[in-house]
Amino acid sequence: MFNRILVTGGAGFIGSNFVRYLFSSREDVQVVNLDALTYAGNRENLSDLASHPGYRFVHGDIRDRELVATLLKEHAVEAVVHFAAESHVDRSIEGPEVFVKTNVGGTLNLLEAARAHGVARFLQISTDEVYGSLGPEGFFTEETPYHPNNPYSASKAGADLLALSYHRTFGLPVVITRTSNNYGPYQFPEKLIPLMITNALTGKPLPVYGDGQNVRDWIYVEDNCRALDLVLHAGRLGEVYNIGGGNEWKNLELVERLTGLIDGHLGLIGERSTRRLVTFVQDRLGHDRRYATDSSKIERELGWERTVSFEEGLRRTVEWYIKNERWWRRIQSGEYRS
Repeated sequence: MFNRILVTGGAGFIGSNFVRYLFSSREDVQVVNLDALTYAGNRENLSDLASHPGYRFVHGDIRDRELVATLLKEHAVEAVVHFAAESHVDRSIEGPEVFVKTNVGGTLNLLEAARAHGVARFLQISTDEVYGSLGPEGFFTEETPYHPNNPYSASKAGADLLALSYHRTFGLPVVITRTSNNYGPYQFPEKLIPLMITNALTGKPLPVYGDGQNVRDWIYVEDNCRALDLVLHAGRLGEVYNIGGGNEWKNLELVERLTGLIDGHLGLIGERSTRRLVTFVQDRLGHDRRYATDSSKIERELGWERTVSFEEGLRRTVEWYIKNERWWRRIQSGEYRS
């Protein structure tokens, strides 16, 4: 196993859950968490690990090549797990330049530093959005051609291709994962599920794009973290592994399920139901209609399987946001940035 790991973007949603997973499953791991603390990065996500002897947080940018090289050398890093990315589609439409600079340029810096340092594994964390949009049938496989439809997914596709090129050209030990939509604790409130939960809890409108019939495949973040750890240690070099939830829901149906759970927790019935807050808004530009991810490769080769049902995952998630109101209130007010 790799004991000295550099995690980029470890103060974000999936990154912080992955760091916590590493420490909960192993005793000897040492993690350096490099995060620029842009709007979605929050040191409070890992405040419980601040004094852990195996954990070090570094406030810095993956675009800083000198810093990345220094961290790899000083900490004798064996493996890089690269989460750091600008990741919100709406923001990429409003301002695509930073997505290219961070997601492509930052990845290039990491690859160069990893090659110079001779790391034993480089895990590139990607997304099923690089495949584009599906029709009413079929699934994304690792052989599905790239067809990104927005600046965010295009920048991630570019980063993936760079990573694969470094494996094929320079022999860098790269593995790539492409995961469907994650949900769970510590997800930034602008994302669909936490946005709906926090808006419902505060009586704000629940904005649903277009007709609400866009389909997404959802996976609980803990299941994804187990998959990432498996790929990090046992994935075949130069390969891509899809990680899906096997769990497709139309956006409107998902919102209705969430309102039902929230109503149950708050004892709301009839006209007081949070479902009354559902508001249809203008559709997003380039909005992919359907995602569905085939995970048979990682299941077959690495023995991975999902352990948290959608019902259980949603229940845990709703309860977490209800119990951790201070966490998301500080994000909404901007206090977390200080």
